[in-house]
Amino acid sequence: MKKIKLKLKSIIIIIFELLCLIGIIYSLYYIIGWKKDTNDNKNIKKDIEKSINITKEEQEKYDIDWETLKKQNSDTIAYIKVNNTNIDYVVVKGNDNDYYLKHNFNKEYNVSGWIFADYRNNFDETDKNIIIYGHDTKDSSMFGTLKNILNKDWYENEENYKVILVTEKGQYEYQIFSSYSIVAEDYYINTKFNNDLEFDEFVNKLKSRSVYNYGTEVSGNDKILTLSSCINNGKKRVVLHAKLIEKD
Repeated sequence: MKKIKLKLKSIIIIIFELLCLIGIIYSLYYIIGWKKDTNDNKNIKKDIEKSINITKEEQEKYDIDWETLKKQNSDTIAYIKVNNTNIDYVVVKGNDNDYYLKHNFNKEYNVSGWIFADYRNNFDETDKNIIIYGHDTKDSSMFGTLKNILNKDWYENEENYKVILVTEKGQYEYQIFSSYSIVAEDYYINTKFNNDLEFDEFVNKLKSRSVYNYGTEVSGNDKILTLSSCINNGKKRVVLHAKLIEKD
């Protein structure tokens, strides 16, 4: 009986060691893959930056070579920049909201994905709510620094309230009016509204959610920009809303 117990114990130990080994191998595989994907995206971003020229006069002007970028990826739709974050990316728009969660600008499989607009959006200056998504990455790329907007020191610098969006139609400046985190939901990513009154109620609710008061008035006549990223393993979202204040 003792021999049987010892044998069972030995088998259990061997199984446990094998499971540990499998876990280590899987972890190494994941880390190596994540590191490769991260480096690939960094190199892609450096290459893209060759097509973006920024001049500083009274305000930053962005001269973007859309033709070159669209040759690299025909889904190219915009460029987005948020002050004092690492958000400084060319934006793509696919046929759904799934593809660029796991594909980069070169349309290669990549766990970090890319920055992408909601497939329902039009960039013809008619949509009331333009929505842009990105992953909350560990290396602070993509929308990994969007959660900075929840920090008090970030909020206390008023220069951070500005968001720049550039499309082929022009350069747009947005003023932040709300920032918060919330459990995963669909309400704030609504793109269609029956009238200005419905939209007015919508933006007032978004404004009431904000953890800070940005002092920005928003009404049913405005157009807004929404940035969204997952946090806490996808259980929550960190969200920024800003209203259009100027087009160049």
